[in-house]
Amino acid sequence: MSAGRGAVPADVTAVDAVIVGAGAAGLSLAHHLCAPGGRPLSVVLVDAPPGRLSPPRRTWCFWEPEPGPYDASLAASWSRLRVRTADGGSVVARLPRLRYKMLRSDDFEALVLRRLSRAPGVRRMTATVASVRDLPGGGAEVCVRDGSGERPLVRGRYVFDSRPPPVLPPARTTLLQHFSGWFVRTERPVFDPAVPDLMDFRTSQPERGLSFGYVLPLDPHTALVEYTEFSPAPLTSDGYRQALDRYTQDVLGLGTFEVTAREHGVIPMTDGRFPRRVGRSVHRIGTAGGATRPSTGYTFAAIQRQSRAVAARLRAGTPLRMPPAHRPRARAMDSVLLRALHTGRINGPDFFGRLFSGVPAERLLTFLDGGSRWYEDLLIGVRTPVAPMLRTVVELPFVPRRPPRPLPPPPARPEESSS
Repeated sequence: MSAGRGAVPADVTAVDAVIVGAGAAGLSLAHHLCAPGGRPLSVVLVDAPPGRLSPPRRTWCFWEPEPGPYDASLAASWSRLRVRTADGGSVVARLPRLRYKMLRSDDFEALVLRRLSRAPGVRRMTATVASVRDLPGGGAEVCVRDGSGERPLVRGRYVFDSRPPPVLPPARTTLLQHFSGWFVRTERPVFDPAVPDLMDFRTSQPERGLSFGYVLPLDPHTALVEYTEFSPAPLTSDGYRQALDRYTQDVLGLGTFEVTAREHGVIPMTDGRFPRRVGRSVHRIGTAGGATRPSTGYTFAAIQRQSRAVAARLRAGTPLRMPPAHRPRARAMDSVLLRALHTGRINGPDFFGRLFSGVPAERLLTFLDGGSRWYEDLLIGVRTPVAPMLRTVVELPFVPRRPPRPLPPPPARPEESSS
């Protein structure tokens, strides 16, 4: 394949698809492109070298029916979920058809790399990408920078860029889901491994937005415990440590424990429109391509939908049309919720507590994943504070979209923090 102007330089590989970044989106797309069946494809996965640009270790959670394609690599899965209200009450939701699943990034990467190692048309490169650009004759190239300037590294008929966006798009409302978590090992058996806490609102609430604890138990002594906020700005590393100290001791009463690993992150929750296509042959995937659900911050399931759709088209040899991660109706509802939270018209803990106590769990999870029907949306809508939500619906068209803003970096990486 010749993807650019004239012949491809001898030292530059030319392939069907180039994937920039080996986080959840990049690995998922590579995994689906190399699935059995259809036209075999040549693929290059460009991964950042170890350091600040490489994806940090993460835990991804999602819900789906059993069985799932990644079940062999899961850290855990659950058929029940719990939401704890600010006053100490709790709602335990049963999932007869779905499972809530926990997948750690190291295990997912190992699974994907096993598949890629068996695919003869796949090559993995390690490089710091400087730019991605269309070529005049078709296709696109990925460039790196050296002492003499930028030079092409690889060319592809399509390039899929999963690098985090440097700025967030213009939006009427932007909150951040920012979190810090500890994998803990306790002296006493304090966790119920059958029931994770999806949202525990027994935390101090910020001035704007909401906060909650998140507990994913692996056994009676071991769990991932996170402090999460939906608010305009991240905390400092000390702020997260203090919040986790309060939550683990004053709320959960864990007693003595060891921190075996840490996670930090910042996820944009915005009604800004992330472009899925930034050139004739350059597409964005993952959070950069709008896969993050604005109202919840969940991203992994949407990445799988997009990756399957892209891979099916490329393997079938049909023209690529990058599918939206979320339907327009779901995004419109997200805009209303974000605005209502941001303005303080609704109380976040009360809002989510009311939803989980009044709506069947699987119907609510399907709604949060954007798969519900319009009449199911209405049934869920009547469980929300109707007056402030309607006021927000009326106001929203008149709220201007504010200029782009930088995406804040996450707090210090886990290995740089102390317990």
